[in-house]
Amino acid sequence: MKKTLKKLLALLLIVFSSYSFTNLLVEETEINLDESTITWKGYKVTGSHEGTIKFNSGTLTFNDGTLVDGAFSMDMNSIKCTDLQGNSARNLEGHLKSKDFFETESHPNAMLQFKEVTMNGENNYRVKGDLTIKGITNSIDFDFAVDGNNASAALKIDRAKFDVKYKSPSFFEGLKDKVIYDDFDITVNLKF
Repeated sequence: MKKTLKKLLALLLIVFSSYSFTNLLVEETEINLDESTITWKGYKVTGSHEGTIKFNSGTLTFNDGTLVDGAFSMDMNSIKCTDLQGNSARNLEGHLKSKDFFETESHPNAMLQFKEVTMNGENNYRVKGDLTIKGITNSIDFDFAVDGNNASAALKIDRAKFDVKYKSPSFFEGLKDKVIYDDFDITVNLKF
């Protein structure tokens, strides 16, 4: 009985030691919300507009220094236009928050959850994730670079997939020079 108990205790010690060591290799890191940035740029026939969005939260998970996961929440009510000033900027920001675009009263947050991370060279990764905007989730693929405590990514998003219809050529014909293109760019710079 004593030998069995000793063997059981030894086995448990080995299991717990292995578990603790494995957990030491996995590190979930929160992003610095004040220093991390999201910039956006949308395009229309007659030009473009650009601006910023703030993060609500964000984490990156590393296993022995290799990126394995990430999750982010974006505050859609924080959307700002940086290429216009005064009333023009405020009007565009209000329009982007309205039902014509992101409907932020009903959908205040957008979410990105990494689903698969593949190393694509030193400190470079290919990420497949789920992006949720207006309560609609679609998969998205993008490149993600990590350099020390910094990371960056550039994403091209098709707003039509998220039911953002205003002056979209995917939903309306005959818009001519009133078209706002479906694809818009997001550039993310993370500090952690």
